[in-house]
Amino acid sequence: MLTHGHEDHIGATPYLLRERGDIPLVGSELTLALLGSKLREHRLKETVHHVVAEGETITFGPFVLEFIAVNHSIPDALAVVIRTGAGVVLHTGDFKMDQLPLDGRITDLNEFARLGDEGVDLFMTDSTNAEVPGFTTSEKDIAPVPERVFHKSAQRIIVACFASHIHRVQQVIDAAVANNRKVAYVGRSMVRNMSIAKELGYLHVPAGVLVDAKELADLPVDRQVLISTGSQGEPLSALSRIAQRTHSFVHLEEGDTVVLASSLIPGNENAVYRVINGLARWGANVVHKGNAPVHVSGHASAGELLYCYNIVKPRNVMPIHGEIRHMRANAELARATGVENVVMAEDGVVVDLVDGVASIAGKVECGYVFVDGSSIGDISESSMKDRRILSEEGFISVIVVIDSVTGKVSGPEIHARGFAEDDSAFDAIKPQIVDALTKAAAEGTDSYQMQQLVRRVVGRWVNKTHRRRPMIIPVVIEA
Repeated sequence: MLTHGHEDHIGATPYLLRERGDIPLVGSELTLALLGSKLREHRLKETVHHVVAEGETITFGPFVLEFIAVNHSIPDALAVVIRTGAGVVLHTGDFKMDQLPLDGRITDLNEFARLGDEGVDLFMTDSTNAEVPGFTTSEKDIAPVPERVFHKSAQRIIVACFASHIHRVQQVIDAAVANNRKVAYVGRSMVRNMSIAKELGYLHVPAGVLVDAKELADLPVDRQVLISTGSQGEPLSALSRIAQRTHSFVHLEEGDTVVLASSLIPGNENAVYRVINGLARWGANVVHKGNAPVHVSGHASAGELLYCYNIVKPRNVMPIHGEIRHMRANAELARATGVENVVMAEDGVVVDLVDGVASIAGKVECGYVFVDGSSIGDISESSMKDRRILSEEGFISVIVVIDSVTGKVSGPEIHARGFAEDDSAFDAIKPQIVDALTKAAAEGTDSYQMQQLVRRVVGRWVNKTHRRRPMIIPVVIEA
Protein backbone atom coordinates (compact mmCIF):
# COMPACT_ATOMS: atom_id res chain seq x y z
CA MET A 1 0.00 0.00 0.00
CA LEU A 2 1.44 3.37 -1.09
CA THR A 3 -0.22 6.17 0.87
CA HIS A 4 0.92 8.98 -1.48
CA GLY A 5 3.28 9.84 -4.31
CA HIS A 6 6.24 11.48 -2.60
CA GLU A 7 9.67 10.15 -3.52
CA ASP A 8 10.46 8.84 -0.03
CA HIS A 9 7.35 6.65 -0.25
CA ILE A 10 7.50 5.37 -3.84
CA GLY A 11 11.15 5.81 -4.87
CA ALA A 12 12.36 2.38 -3.73
CA THR A 13 9.50 0.48 -5.37
CA PRO A 14 11.25 -0.15 -8.74
CA TYR A 15 14.21 -1.70 -6.91
CA LEU A 16 11.90 -3.87 -4.81
CA LEU A 17 10.04 -5.04 -7.91
CA ARG A 18 13.32 -6.16 -9.47
CA GLU A 19 13.63 -8.61 -6.60
CA ARG A 20 9.96 -9.63 -6.58
CA GLY A 21 7.87 -8.62 -9.54
CA ASP A 22 4.65 -10.21 -8.31
CA ILE A 23 3.97 -7.73 -5.48
CA PRO A 24 0.55 -6.07 -6.01
CA LEU A 25 0.59 -2.27 -5.77
CA VAL A 26 -2.25 -0.40 -4.09
CA GLY A 27 -2.62 3.39 -4.15
CA SER A 28 -4.59 6.37 -5.36
CA GLU A 29 -4.81 7.39 -9.01
CA LEU A 30 -2.10 10.06 -8.82
CA THR A 31 0.20 7.93 -6.66
CA LEU A 32 0.18 4.99 -9.07
CA ALA A 33 0.49 7.31 -12.08
CA LEU A 34 3.66 8.89 -10.65
CA LEU A 35 4.99 5.44 -9.81
CA GLY A 36 4.13 4.14 -13.27
CA SER A 37 6.40 6.72 -14.91
CA LYS A 38 9.24 5.62 -12.64
CA LEU A 39 8.69 1.97 -13.52
CA ARG A 40 8.87 2.84 -17.22
CA GLU A 41 12.13 4.71 -16.63
CA HIS A 42 13.50 1.57 -15.00
CA ARG A 43 12.21 -0.49 -17.95
CA LEU A 44 10.01 -2.58 -15.71
CA LYS A 45 6.74 -4.06 -16.85
CA GLU A 46 3.56 -2.82 -15.22
CA THR A 47 2.82 -5.08 -12.27
CA VAL A 48 -0.60 -5.87 -10.81
CA HIS A 49 -1.96 -2.64 -9.35
CA HIS A 50 -5.16 -1.55 -7.68
CA VAL A 51 -6.30 2.07 -7.97
CA VAL A 52 -8.29 3.02 -4.88
CA ALA A 53 -9.94 6.15 -3.49
CA GLU A 54 -11.28 7.33 -0.16
CA GLY A 55 -14.32 5.36 0.99
CA GLU A 56 -13.34 2.23 -0.92
CA THR A 57 -12.57 -1.21 0.54
CA ILE A 58 -10.32 -3.95 -0.82
CA THR A 59 -9.41 -7.40 0.55
CA PHE A 60 -6.04 -9.18 0.49
CA GLY A 61 -6.18 -12.59 2.14
CA PRO A 62 -7.01 -12.06 5.84
CA PHE A 63 -6.66 -8.26 5.56
CA VAL A 64 -9.47 -5.87 4.71
CA LEU A 65 -8.22 -2.40 3.73
CA GLU A 66 -10.34 0.75 3.92
CA PHE A 67 -9.15 4.12 2.66
CA ILE A 68 -9.61 7.58 4.18
CA ALA A 69 -8.88 10.98 2.61
CA VAL A 70 -6.08 12.92 4.29
CA ASN A 71 -4.57 16.29 3.46
CA HIS A 72 -0.86 16.49 2.66
CA SER A 73 1.50 18.51 0.47
CA ILE A 74 0.58 16.35 -2.53
CA PRO A 75 -2.94 15.58 -3.79
CA ASP A 76 -4.66 12.23 -3.41
CA ALA A 77 -2.99 11.16 -0.14
CA LEU A 78 -4.72 8.38 1.80
CA ALA A 79 -4.79 6.92 5.29
CA VAL A 80 -5.53 3.21 5.50
CA VAL A 81 -7.55 1.11 7.94
CA ILE A 82 -6.34 -2.48 8.18
CA ARG A 83 -8.90 -4.88 9.62
CA THR A 84 -7.45 -8.16 10.87
CA GLY A 85 -8.46 -10.97 13.18
CA ALA A 86 -5.98 -9.57 15.71
CA GLY A 87 -7.44 -6.05 15.75
CA VAL A 88 -8.03 -2.85 13.80
CA VAL A 89 -5.06 -0.76 12.67
CA LEU A 90 -5.30 2.87 11.49
CA HIS A 91 -2.25 4.10 9.55
CA THR A 92 -2.36 7.86 8.85
CA GLY A 93 0.33 7.98 6.20
CA ASP A 94 1.78 11.50 5.90
CA PHE A 95 -0.94 13.99 6.80
CA LYS A 96 -1.94 17.32 8.28
CA MET A 97 -5.24 19.00 9.09
CA ASP A 98 -5.25 22.04 6.80
CA GLN A 99 -8.78 23.44 7.04
CA LEU A 100 -8.33 25.60 3.92
CA PRO A 101 -6.47 23.34 1.48
CA LEU A 102 -5.90 24.61 -2.03
CA ASP A 103 -7.71 21.63 -3.55
CA GLY A 104 -10.55 21.64 -0.99
CA ARG A 105 -9.75 18.07 0.12
CA ILE A 106 -9.51 17.98 3.90
CA THR A 107 -8.49 15.18 6.25
CA ASP A 108 -11.64 13.17 7.00
CA LEU A 109 -11.77 13.66 10.76
CA ASN A 110 -15.37 12.45 10.79
CA GLU A 111 -14.12 9.03 9.65
CA PHE A 112 -11.32 9.12 12.24
CA ALA A 113 -13.94 9.80 14.95
CA ARG A 114 -16.22 7.03 13.67
CA LEU A 115 -13.36 4.56 13.85
CA GLY A 116 -12.59 5.83 17.35
CA ASP A 117 -16.13 5.04 18.43
CA GLU A 118 -15.85 1.60 16.83
CA GLY A 119 -12.45 0.93 18.44
CA VAL A 120 -8.92 1.27 17.07
CA ASP A 121 -6.44 -1.25 18.45
CA LEU A 122 -3.28 0.25 16.92
CA PHE A 123 -2.90 3.85 15.74
CA MET A 124 0.20 4.47 13.58
CA THR A 125 0.73 8.24 13.32
CA ASP A 126 3.00 10.58 11.34
CA SER A 127 5.67 11.95 13.75
CA THR A 128 7.55 14.43 11.53
CA ASN A 129 6.21 17.61 13.19
CA ALA A 130 5.56 16.19 16.68
CA GLU A 131 8.06 18.65 18.18
CA VAL A 132 6.32 21.66 16.60
CA PRO A 133 3.63 23.18 18.87
CA GLY A 134 0.20 24.24 17.67
CA PHE A 135 -1.21 23.67 14.19
CA THR A 136 0.57 23.64 10.84
CA THR A 137 0.07 26.82 8.81
CA SER A 138 -2.47 26.60 5.98
CA GLU A 139 -1.24 26.56 2.38
CA LYS A 140 -3.46 29.56 1.62
CA ASP A 141 -1.60 31.67 4.18
CA ILE A 142 1.48 31.83 1.97
CA ALA A 143 -0.41 32.84 -1.19
CA PRO A 144 0.34 36.59 -0.70
CA VAL A 145 4.11 35.90 -0.80
CA PRO A 146 4.34 34.69 -4.42
CA GLU A 147 1.92 37.46 -5.38
CA ARG A 148 4.24 40.06 -3.83
CA VAL A 149 7.28 38.48 -5.47
CA PHE A 150 5.64 38.64 -8.90
CA HIS A 151 4.45 42.20 -8.33
CA LYS A 152 7.92 43.48 -7.32
CA SER A 153 10.06 41.54 -9.82
CA ALA A 154 10.93 43.32 -13.05
CA GLN A 155 12.95 40.45 -14.52
CA ARG A 156 12.99 36.69 -14.76
CA ILE A 157 11.51 34.67 -11.86
CA ILE A 158 12.75 31.19 -11.01
CA VAL A 159 10.81 29.15 -8.46
CA ALA A 160 12.44 25.97 -7.11
CA CYS A 161 10.29 23.42 -5.31
CA PHE A 162 9.80 19.69 -4.96
CA ALA A 163 8.88 18.04 -8.25
CA SER A 164 5.84 16.51 -6.53
CA HIS A 165 4.50 19.70 -4.93
CA ILE A 166 1.58 20.18 -7.28
CA HIS A 167 -0.14 22.70 -4.98
CA ARG A 168 2.91 24.98 -4.98
CA VAL A 169 3.26 24.77 -8.76
CA GLN A 170 -0.43 25.68 -9.07
CA GLN A 171 0.14 28.79 -6.93
CA VAL A 172 3.05 29.84 -9.14
CA ILE A 173 1.06 29.28 -12.33
CA ASP A 174 -1.86 31.32 -10.94
CA ALA A 175 0.49 34.18 -10.04
CA ALA A 176 2.09 34.02 -13.49
CA VAL A 177 -1.30 34.23 -15.21
CA ALA A 178 -2.27 37.22 -13.05
CA ASN A 179 0.95 39.01 -14.06
CA ASN A 180 0.91 38.16 -17.78
CA ARG A 181 3.93 35.84 -17.64
CA LYS A 182 4.70 32.57 -19.41
CA VAL A 183 5.80 29.46 -17.50
CA ALA A 184 8.31 26.73 -18.32
CA TYR A 185 9.40 23.68 -16.35
CA VAL A 186 13.09 22.93 -15.83
CA GLY A 187 14.25 19.53 -14.65
CA ARG A 188 13.23 16.10 -15.92
CA SER A 189 11.24 15.07 -12.83
CA MET A 190 9.38 18.40 -12.81
CA VAL A 191 8.38 18.04 -16.47
CA ARG A 192 7.31 14.43 -15.94
CA ASN A 193 5.30 14.92 -12.75
CA MET A 194 3.51 18.09 -13.84
CA SER A 195 2.55 16.49 -17.14
CA ILE A 196 0.96 13.61 -15.23
CA ALA A 197 -0.78 15.97 -12.79
CA LYS A 198 -2.20 18.07 -15.64
CA GLU A 199 -3.35 15.02 -17.57
CA LEU A 200 -5.21 13.65 -14.52
CA GLY A 201 -6.78 17.02 -13.68
CA TYR A 202 -4.84 17.76 -10.48
CA LEU A 203 -3.05 20.74 -12.06
CA HIS A 204 -4.93 23.43 -13.99
CA VAL A 205 -2.90 25.33 -16.60
CA PRO A 206 -4.73 27.85 -18.82
CA ALA A 207 -4.08 27.51 -22.54
CA GLY A 208 -1.05 29.38 -23.82
CA VAL A 209 0.63 29.81 -20.42
CA LEU A 210 2.99 26.85 -20.56
CA VAL A 211 5.86 26.94 -23.06
CA ASP A 212 9.04 24.99 -23.67
CA ALA A 213 11.96 26.21 -21.54
CA LYS A 214 14.11 26.97 -24.58
CA GLU A 215 11.30 29.00 -26.18
CA LEU A 216 10.89 30.99 -22.95
CA ALA A 217 14.33 32.53 -23.48
CA ASP A 218 13.01 34.36 -26.56
CA LEU A 219 10.49 36.31 -24.46
CA PRO A 220 11.27 39.55 -22.57
CA VAL A 221 12.71 38.75 -19.12
CA ASP A 222 9.76 40.39 -17.38
CA ARG A 223 7.47 37.73 -18.88
CA GLN A 224 9.53 34.68 -17.93
CA VAL A 225 8.81 32.24 -15.08
CA LEU A 226 10.80 29.05 -14.61
CA ILE A 227 9.65 26.32 -12.22
CA SER A 228 12.68 24.24 -11.37
CA THR A 229 13.87 21.28 -9.35
CA GLY A 230 16.77 21.61 -6.89
CA SER A 231 15.28 23.28 -3.82
CA GLN A 232 17.39 20.98 -1.60
CA GLY A 233 20.69 21.92 -3.25
CA GLU A 234 21.08 18.62 -5.14
CA PRO A 235 24.42 19.03 -7.00
CA LEU A 236 23.13 17.85 -10.40
CA SER A 237 19.74 19.57 -10.20
CA ALA A 238 18.65 22.34 -12.54
CA LEU A 239 18.92 25.05 -9.87
CA SER A 240 22.47 24.04 -8.87
CA ARG A 241 23.55 24.20 -12.50
CA ILE A 242 21.87 27.60 -12.86
CA ALA A 243 23.72 28.83 -9.76
CA GLN A 244 27.02 27.58 -11.21
CA ARG A 245 26.18 29.03 -14.65
CA THR A 246 26.64 25.61 -16.23
CA HIS A 247 23.01 25.13 -17.29
CA SER A 248 22.66 24.55 -21.02
CA PHE A 249 20.10 27.28 -21.72
CA VAL A 250 19.17 29.16 -18.50
CA HIS A 251 21.59 32.02 -17.87
CA LEU A 252 21.06 33.91 -14.61
CA GLU A 253 21.31 37.71 -14.79
CA GLU A 254 21.67 40.36 -12.13
CA GLY A 255 18.23 41.42 -10.88
CA ASP A 256 16.57 38.04 -11.50
CA THR A 257 14.50 36.66 -8.61
CA VAL A 258 14.88 33.10 -7.33
CA VAL A 259 12.37 31.63 -4.87
CA LEU A 260 13.23 28.46 -2.91
CA ALA A 261 9.69 27.36 -2.09
CA SER A 262 10.49 24.53 0.30
CA SER A 263 11.69 23.88 3.81
CA LEU A 264 15.14 22.58 4.63
CA ILE A 265 15.35 18.82 4.99
CA PRO A 266 17.76 18.08 7.89
CA GLY A 267 21.20 17.33 6.51
CA ASN A 268 20.79 19.48 3.38
CA GLU A 269 21.63 22.82 5.01
CA ASN A 270 25.15 23.19 3.58
CA ALA A 271 24.07 22.21 0.07
CA VAL A 272 21.14 24.66 0.08
CA TYR A 273 23.19 27.58 1.41
CA ARG A 274 25.87 26.82 -1.18
CA VAL A 275 23.25 27.24 -3.91
CA ILE A 276 21.87 30.42 -2.30
CA ASN A 277 25.39 31.91 -2.21
CA GLY A 278 25.97 30.88 -5.81
CA LEU A 279 22.77 32.61 -6.91
CA ALA A 280 23.55 35.73 -4.88
CA ARG A 281 27.02 35.92 -6.42
CA TRP A 282 25.46 36.65 -9.82
CA GLY A 283 23.21 39.36 -8.37
CA ALA A 284 19.99 37.38 -8.01
CA ASN A 285 17.41 38.30 -5.37
CA VAL A 286 16.97 35.04 -3.43
CA VAL A 287 13.76 34.50 -1.47
CA HIS A 288 13.78 31.51 0.88
CA LYS A 289 12.21 30.31 4.11
CA GLY A 290 14.85 32.14 6.12
CA ASN A 291 13.66 35.56 4.91
CA ALA A 292 10.04 35.00 3.83
CA PRO A 293 7.16 32.56 4.49
CA VAL A 294 7.47 30.76 1.15
CA HIS A 295 6.64 27.23 2.32
CA VAL A 296 4.52 25.39 4.86
CA SER A 297 4.96 21.85 6.09
CA GLY A 298 2.85 18.94 4.91
CA HIS A 299 2.85 17.25 8.31
CA ALA A 300 0.62 17.55 11.39
CA SER A 301 2.04 19.54 14.29
CA ALA A 302 1.60 18.66 17.97
CA GLY A 303 -1.83 20.28 18.31
CA GLU A 304 -3.19 18.28 15.39
CA LEU A 305 -1.76 15.03 16.73
CA LEU A 306 -3.34 15.65 20.14
CA TYR A 307 -6.67 16.29 18.44
CA CYS A 308 -6.40 12.97 16.58
CA TYR A 309 -5.51 11.03 19.71
CA ASN A 310 -8.55 12.45 21.48
CA ILE A 311 -11.03 11.53 18.74
CA VAL A 312 -9.52 8.16 17.79
CA LYS A 313 -8.98 7.03 21.40
CA PRO A 314 -6.61 4.20 20.39
CA ARG A 315 -5.72 1.32 22.69
CA ASN A 316 -2.12 1.21 21.37
CA VAL A 317 0.00 3.76 19.53
CA MET A 318 3.05 3.28 17.34
CA PRO A 319 4.71 6.54 16.18
CA ILE A 320 6.01 6.32 12.61
CA HIS A 321 7.75 8.48 9.98
CA GLY A 322 10.40 10.77 11.38
CA GLU A 323 13.67 10.59 13.22
CA ILE A 324 13.84 9.00 16.67
CA ARG A 325 13.45 12.39 18.40
CA HIS A 326 10.25 13.03 16.46
CA MET A 327 8.84 9.62 17.34
CA ARG A 328 9.67 10.08 21.02
CA ALA A 329 7.94 13.47 21.03
CA ASN A 330 4.92 11.85 19.37
CA ALA A 331 4.93 9.10 22.00
CA GLU A 332 4.79 11.70 24.77
CA LEU A 333 1.80 13.35 23.10
CA ALA A 334 0.00 9.99 22.99
CA ARG A 335 0.73 9.33 26.68
CA ALA A 336 -0.48 12.83 27.60
CA THR A 337 -3.92 11.96 26.18
CA GLY A 338 -4.14 8.78 28.25
CA VAL A 339 -2.72 6.13 25.90
CA GLU A 340 -0.99 3.61 28.14
CA ASN A 341 0.72 1.35 25.61
CA VAL A 342 3.05 3.13 23.18
CA VAL A 343 5.34 0.94 21.07
CA MET A 344 8.62 2.51 19.94
CA ALA A 345 9.99 0.66 16.93
CA GLU A 346 12.90 1.44 14.64
CA ASP A 347 13.83 -0.20 11.32
CA GLY A 348 13.87 -3.97 11.62
CA VAL A 349 11.87 -4.18 14.85
CA VAL A 350 9.00 -6.69 14.68
CA VAL A 351 5.75 -5.52 16.28
CA ASP A 352 3.04 -8.06 17.03
CA LEU A 353 -0.66 -7.28 17.51
CA VAL A 354 -2.43 -10.06 19.41
CA ASP A 355 -5.94 -9.76 20.86
CA GLY A 356 -5.77 -5.97 20.58
CA VAL A 357 -2.43 -5.62 22.37
CA ALA A 358 0.72 -4.44 20.52
CA SER A 359 4.18 -5.48 21.66
CA ILE A 360 7.71 -5.87 20.33
CA ALA A 361 8.22 -9.51 19.32
CA GLY A 362 11.78 -9.45 17.96
CA LYS A 363 14.08 -7.85 15.44
CA VAL A 364 15.17 -8.57 11.89
CA GLU A 365 18.67 -7.53 10.89
CA CYS A 366 18.40 -4.83 8.24
CA GLY A 367 20.19 -1.76 6.99
CA TYR A 368 20.66 0.44 3.97
CA VAL A 369 20.50 -1.05 0.48
CA PHE A 370 22.81 0.98 -1.73
CA VAL A 371 22.11 1.63 -5.40
CA ASP A 372 25.40 1.86 -7.28
CA GLY A 373 24.92 2.50 -10.98
CA SER A 374 23.03 -0.49 -12.32
CA SER A 375 23.75 -2.72 -9.34
CA ILE A 376 21.56 -2.95 -6.24
CA GLY A 377 22.78 -4.13 -2.86
CA ASP A 378 26.22 -5.20 -4.15
CA ILE A 379 28.01 -2.35 -2.39
CA SER A 380 28.40 -2.51 1.39
CA GLU A 381 28.71 0.03 4.19
CA SER A 382 32.46 -0.65 4.32
CA SER A 383 32.76 0.15 0.60
CA MET A 384 30.93 3.42 1.16
CA LYS A 385 33.33 4.18 4.02
CA ASP A 386 36.26 3.56 1.66
CA ARG A 387 34.75 5.98 -0.88
CA ARG A 388 34.29 8.66 1.78
CA ILE A 389 37.93 8.28 2.82
CA LEU A 390 39.05 8.52 -0.81
CA SER A 391 36.99 11.68 -1.37
CA GLU A 392 37.97 13.41 1.86
CA GLU A 393 41.48 12.19 2.71
CA GLY A 394 43.02 11.00 -0.54
CA PHE A 395 44.89 7.88 -1.60
CA ILE A 396 48.52 6.70 -1.18
CA SER A 397 50.03 3.65 -2.89
CA VAL A 398 53.37 2.19 -1.72
CA ILE A 399 55.14 -0.39 -3.91
CA VAL A 400 58.16 -2.27 -2.53
CA VAL A 401 60.21 -5.14 -3.98
CA ILE A 402 62.08 -7.49 -1.62
CA ASP A 403 64.71 -9.97 -2.73
CA SER A 404 63.51 -13.28 -1.30
CA VAL A 405 67.11 -14.57 -1.04
CA THR A 406 69.10 -11.61 0.30
CA GLY A 407 66.24 -9.68 1.92
CA LYS A 408 67.35 -6.51 0.13
CA VAL A 409 64.60 -3.87 -0.19
CA SER A 410 64.15 -2.00 -3.48
CA GLY A 411 62.07 1.16 -3.48
CA PRO A 412 59.70 2.14 -2.11
CA GLU A 413 57.84 3.83 -4.93
CA ILE A 414 55.12 6.07 -3.51
CA HIS A 415 52.29 7.75 -5.43
CA ALA A 416 49.40 9.80 -4.08
CA ARG A 417 46.15 11.22 -5.37
CA GLY A 418 44.14 13.90 -3.60
CA PHE A 419 46.89 14.22 -0.99
CA ALA A 420 50.03 15.95 -2.21
CA GLU A 421 50.88 17.63 -5.48
CA ASP A 422 54.49 16.42 -5.45
CA ASP A 423 55.48 12.83 -4.68
CA SER A 424 58.77 14.19 -3.27
CA ALA A 425 56.77 15.04 -0.14
CA PHE A 426 57.26 11.38 0.83
CA ASP A 427 61.07 11.41 0.65
CA ALA A 428 61.28 11.70 4.45
CA ILE A 429 59.34 8.50 5.08
CA LYS A 430 61.10 6.26 2.56
CA PRO A 431 64.15 5.45 4.75
CA GLN A 432 61.82 4.50 7.62
CA ILE A 433 59.94 2.07 5.36
CA VAL A 434 63.20 0.49 4.16
CA ASP A 435 64.52 0.08 7.73
CA ALA A 436 61.29 -1.48 8.98
CA LEU A 437 61.08 -3.93 6.05
CA THR A 438 64.79 -4.91 6.27
CA LYS A 439 64.32 -5.90 9.92
CA ALA A 440 61.09 -7.74 9.11
CA ALA A 441 62.71 -9.65 6.22
CA ALA A 442 65.58 -10.73 8.50
CA GLU A 443 63.00 -12.15 10.92
CA GLY A 444 61.28 -14.14 8.18
CA THR A 445 58.08 -12.09 8.13
CA ASP A 446 55.67 -13.02 5.32
CA SER A 447 54.52 -10.58 2.63
CA TYR A 448 51.06 -9.98 4.14
CA GLN A 449 52.57 -8.93 7.49
CA MET A 450 55.02 -6.72 5.62
CA GLN A 451 52.14 -4.97 3.87
CA GLN A 452 50.51 -4.27 7.22
CA LEU A 453 53.87 -3.02 8.51
CA VAL A 454 54.13 -0.57 5.60
CA ARG A 455 50.58 0.60 6.26
CA ARG A 456 51.34 1.28 9.93
CA VAL A 457 54.63 3.09 9.26
CA VAL A 458 53.15 5.34 6.55
CA GLY A 459 49.91 5.89 8.48
CA ARG A 460 51.70 7.07 11.65
CA TRP A 461 53.94 9.39 9.65
CA VAL A 462 51.08 10.91 7.62
CA ASN A 463 48.94 11.42 10.71
CA LYS A 464 51.78 13.02 12.69
CA THR A 465 53.16 15.16 9.85
CA HIS A 466 50.03 16.14 7.91
CA ARG A 467 47.12 15.37 10.28
CA ARG A 468 45.49 13.29 7.55
CA ARG A 469 44.11 9.74 7.37
CA PRO A 470 44.27 8.80 3.68
CA MET A 471 43.60 5.33 2.28
CA ILE A 472 46.96 3.52 2.14
CA ILE A 473 47.46 0.62 -0.29
CA PRO A 474 50.78 -1.17 0.28
CA VAL A 475 52.08 -3.66 -2.31
CA VAL A 476 55.01 -5.88 -1.28
CA ILE A 477 56.50 -8.01 -4.07
CA GLU A 478 58.92 -10.82 -3.28
CA ALA A 479 61.25 -11.46 -6.19
